[in-house]
Amino acid sequence: MKHKAGFVNLVGNPNVGKSTLMNKLVGERISIATFKAQTTRHRIMGIYNTDETQIVFSDTPGVVKPSYKLQESMLQFSQSALSDADVLLYVTDIVEQAEKNADFIEKVAGLEVPVLVVINKIDLSNQDELIRLVEQWEKLLPKAEIIPVSAKSNFGVDVILKRINELLPECPPYFDKEQWTDKPARFFVSEILREKILLYYDKEIPYATEVIVEQFKESQKKILISTVIYVERDSQKGIIIGKQGKALKKIATEARKELERFFGKSVFLETFVKVDKDWRSSDKRLKDFGYQPD
Repeated sequence: MKHKAGFVNLVGNPNVGKSTLMNKLVGERISIATFKAQTTRHRIMGIYNTDETQIVFSDTPGVVKPSYKLQESMLQFSQSALSDADVLLYVTDIVEQAEKNADFIEKVAGLEVPVLVVINKIDLSNQDELIRLVEQWEKLLPKAEIIPVSAKSNFGVDVILKRINELLPECPPYFDKEQWTDKPARFFVSEILREKILLYYDKEIPYATEVIVEQFKESQKKILISTVIYVERDSQKGIIIGKQGKALKKIATEARKELERFFGKSVFLETFVKVDKDWRSSDKRLKDFGYQPD
């Protein structure tokens, strides 16, 4: 049997479960996943390997109408995923309006590559509602195949993998079979700390923050990490730190525990907070933070 390999990109609106599905498909915790929209900001690669197959999955930010330059960069990540996929997974769920972001769906409809519409969170629905949704998506994307799943419950994930494997071209692997992502360790440090911020703070605060790893020194038994949380306002800095530093200490402690599980060794995590006014609308800072090409 010849080897198969290819690129499978996940796109869709915010908060439909793309990151949870990606993690289930890859079998590793690649993307952070929270209940809040716009959790994913980058295009994140996760690689699924067997002896006969290599599937290079790519998680993308949710499709939004941009309000500032950071969101413009996030939308570009999503749109780029339409141009280099061997198979596209358009992820939706049982809650969102099928016609939302119709212009993006129109671009998906025009693709020549196979498209799988994944209707997620079906554990929160019933059979009649699911039938209605399937009929809607058959009209919107008539060339696509529709697969109902519950990523959180791992229901239907094996069906997606099986179908992808059938659709992939015969090809040698693109990456070493031991590799499971294209991101460096520093990226996962910033993402895990940002996840704790998303979970712990409300309203605009999580969306006004960016985490940068300034130092990452790894030895055989431990990792020394220094990070900076950037915010846009002095008031936001005060909220992140909290009274007597308690809020910052809480998220840093939770992040450190998660990082120790992730890396499998002791972690010393140092965290500072700095103000960088309106960084989400600055081309220079967005380039510095990896959202735009140099």
